[in-house]
Amino acid sequence: MNVSPNAWLITAVLLVLVIVIDLIFQVKRKNEPTFRESAILSAIFVLLAVAFAPMVSSVWGAEFGEEYIAGFVTEKSLSVDNLFVFLIIFTKLKVPKKAQSQALIVGILIALILRFIFIAVGAAAIAAFSWVFYIFGAFLIYTAISLVREHFSSHDDSEAPGGKLIEFIKRRVNVVEEYHGAKVSIKKNGKRYYTPLLFAMVAIGSADILFALDSIPAVFGLTSEPYIVFTANAFALLGLRQLYFLLSGLLLRLKYLGLGLSVILGWIGVKLAIHALHKNELPFINGGQHVDWLPEISTELSLGIILGTITIATVTSLVATRKK
Repeated sequence: MNVSPNAWLITAVLLVLVIVIDLIFQVKRKNEPTFRESAILSAIFVLLAVAFAPMVSSVWGAEFGEEYIAGFVTEKSLSVDNLFVFLIIFTKLKVPKKAQSQALIVGILIALILRFIFIAVGAAAIAAFSWVFYIFGAFLIYTAISLVREHFSSHDDSEAPGGKLIEFIKRRVNVVEEYHGAKVSIKKNGKRYYTPLLFAMVAIGSADILFALDSIPAVFGLTSEPYIVFTANAFALLGLRQLYFLLSGLLLRLKYLGLGLSVILGWIGVKLAIHALHKNELPFINGGQHVDWLPEISTELSLGIILGTITIATVTSLVATRKK
């Protein structure tokens, strides 16, 4: 896939422009969007993402269009799981609805910055060392196993992301226990005090780091093209705030989403391991020779498994929780 510098520039400028306009609209609005508004905007962002696939196919070939769709669906699914963690954070820290909107804006910005940094680092590492695929594959398989364990364990006493960091900050700054709208800090008796909203943002930032560590190896397991990784992540993060308010009442019903994601991440982890064996240069594995007898997993098969798993996990969750 040969992407010209002009194509990179135009794509980056257009995506950044859409993201900036969306964020400016959100900052000015401040109040949470209505269900109708969230549904319309979420649909528009998804349609934009889907419409980008034929463009990729027409310019670079159908194979890359399929890789983009597989990457986008995977990243969007991980984003929904990210929203579930945000919901847990807001519940544990008792963040008011109006303040949640502000915290989400910060969370989305952090997610965008972290993912793009990790994309650049991941692309450079893959280009320099083929054995990086072993690390990515092992990490995804480990994450998949962790998700299964989390599903079958109790979450009642679990600590929100960033708990230790929050305690560290609390010991070094003045804090107030009550929220003051969307303010992160206030002045009281001539001193600067920080509201609990700051700690909600710290928790969201910590969660974003963990999810970026999962999402970047996952999408690199579906494509080795940095351009597709970049666009799949950018489109997946568009409209994340609107999607939160659209799905906030539904998130708790998606009880099997974690299991579905564990299947997807585990599958991609195995795919990465097989790809690493095909490119093997490590002397202690097969004498430093490529392992060519293993079958290469196609993008079409991966896309089918990803879509099928998400569908089964969603439908099963909704059926299982319909009486609740």
